[in-house]
Amino acid sequence: MPQPRFRYRKHFTVEQANRMLPLVRAIVEDICSLGQQIHKLRHRLAQLEEHAISPCEEHERLLEELDNNSARLEDCLRELQSLGVEFKGWEGLVDFPAILHGREVFLCWKLGEPEVAHWHDLDAGFAGRQKLQLPTSQGTM
Repeated sequence: MPQPRFRYRKHFTVEQANRMLPLVRAIVEDICSLGQQIHKLRHRLAQLEEHAISPCEEHERLLEELDNNSARLEDCLRELQSLGVEFKGWEGLVDFPAILHGREVFLCWKLGEPEVAHWHDLDAGFAGRQKLQLPTSQGTM
């Protein structure tokens, strides 16, 4: 019988995803913080460009800060990707590819949640998020 073909080469168990969560959480916090800083810098640059006839010292400083933050953001996104985890949204959403009941799905985590406890189909996104139904360690009587 041929092996099923999956979109992702690396898959996580719930336990693996939760063990990796401290590192993923730190990276996602950095990504979200840098995203907010970049948004503020772009807004301030737009204000300066609207009112200034020629570039000023603040404009040059903000451009340099924007370049530095953008490079750091790219580094963080690459680091997350190298772990096999996908960044899905500025709310701190990430997906871990997984196999659940023989199907390829995403284990879904959002910044602020204590653990990976949800999943969704590959094409469903956050709206299709469902609570994981994990087997209990107790036997049935």
